[in-house]
Amino acid sequence: MESGDKKVREALFQLLFPFSLDADCHGRLRRTLAREGFVPFRLDALELEDAFYGPRHRVSHRAMERYYLPFTNHVLFPGDDNPESFQRMSKALGLRATLHTARFDAPFELHSVDVVLCPFDTGFITLRVELSDVREPGGGDWAGIRFSQAIEFADRLRVMQDEDAGDRRAWVEFEGERYEEIQDFIFQAILPHTVEYLDRTPMDGSYFEKLPYLIDERMFVMAHYAFDGDVEITLLDRYRAVRLDGLDASGGPRVSATHEPYIRRFCRDVGFDRWAPDTYYLADESCFCCLTRRPEPEANALADKMLGEYYYGLLLNLFHRIVLLKLANAYSRVQLERTPEQTEVLIRAITTFSAKYDFLEVVSQTQGREIFLLLRRMYGNDELFEDVKMTLTDLYKYQENATSKRSGYLLTVLTIYTVISGIYGMNQVIEDLKGPIRWSAAKAYSPFEWIALAVTLSGLVVAFALTANVLSKWGADWLRRFWRRR
Repeated sequence: MESGDKKVREALFQLLFPFSLDADCHGRLRRTLAREGFVPFRLDALELEDAFYGPRHRVSHRAMERYYLPFTNHVLFPGDDNPESFQRMSKALGLRATLHTARFDAPFELHSVDVVLCPFDTGFITLRVELSDVREPGGGDWAGIRFSQAIEFADRLRVMQDEDAGDRRAWVEFEGERYEEIQDFIFQAILPHTVEYLDRTPMDGSYFEKLPYLIDERMFVMAHYAFDGDVEITLLDRYRAVRLDGLDASGGPRVSATHEPYIRRFCRDVGFDRWAPDTYYLADESCFCCLTRRPEPEANALADKMLGEYYYGLLLNLFHRIVLLKLANAYSRVQLERTPEQTEVLIRAITTFSAKYDFLEVVSQTQGREIFLLLRRMYGNDELFEDVKMTLTDLYKYQENATSKRSGYLLTVLTIYTVISGIYGMNQVIEDLKGPIRWSAAKAYSPFEWIALAVTLSGLVVAFALTANVLSKWGADWLRRFWRRR
């Protein structure tokens, strides 16, 4: 198999970091981001079409609206600050930084950053990065970008927390400061006031993690590689791009598989080759990439789709996967504790997700629908959703049994009070409870009158307790909805 390296005309990346938010903090986080210069993303704000994507790229808002079916637009592109929709806050940066690795130095441009606030207390940070050039070790001349270097750049930049020796030798230089880990670069230099809103519950029981990662310590990568027209995009190129196989220990192109039938089968399963041999799309759990050798105007149009329509497709599929995993994890906790309140909250969450967000048909165009379904299949969202639906069935059965038991207990108590009241009658002591209560009269009560008095007083206590319980549950539910709307 030929693994020769080749030059890349343009290497454009979007790196997505999913995170979990503290409950009911959307409003406060939006206000914090607004003070830092972020603006809400709105389709009717046409001045934003070329604000966040670099000098050569533009995303058509009209095309995005037509791309997705109308009933999904109120979730993906809301016109107000609805917490039940995707709230994208974007900021144009135009900053330059350099990623230093053991093999090369790579200056890059950070065009913009998104913070997308989603339902179910989830969110995404997106960095839009363009690799500018690469310099070999020893301070030589800038030599352009080679394909292996572009992949290695994405693979190193996506690592939030250093894990292996290669990660520890990579660091970011920005405005004279050195950042040893990518998470420090993001949460100290780019988004300094966001980390305080992250939910740290997932860190319970962890030993080494510094931030609450929903999946792992790596960001998801959307990559666009543009080659010159005379370059052949080989099977090995496609495999390495989607697997993020950059450089090996000797500095040569790295390939994480050697069996060609396996590589061919893998690329067939994860690829979309409708426009081969000029353009290929591939997706796995960590990367969604486009490789093209089309002329520059056409390649730029493909990059615009990666920045716009396909970006939202990946965002929606990642949201589905993360929420389904969170719901499955919540079910495991409910299984242990079996509290009625948690069961009701989980039933409401699963029903809301199924009704509002799990769209089977999202995209109106054929090729876009095929790419969206490719992403959905790679993340296994259909299988996860089937598992969650079985969870919902189990919860309904448990709730039905628990409700029947509670109703049976309550009916028994009320029957006892009704029978005793019917036999003895409250009128045996009711006269003594009129006006100023004459407690001294109780000294002359017969045993039956004492029973009637106990039934009367305990019945009042039970009635007040049941009323207080209902009112407290109603109040807690109202407050939860109120704070979620803020």
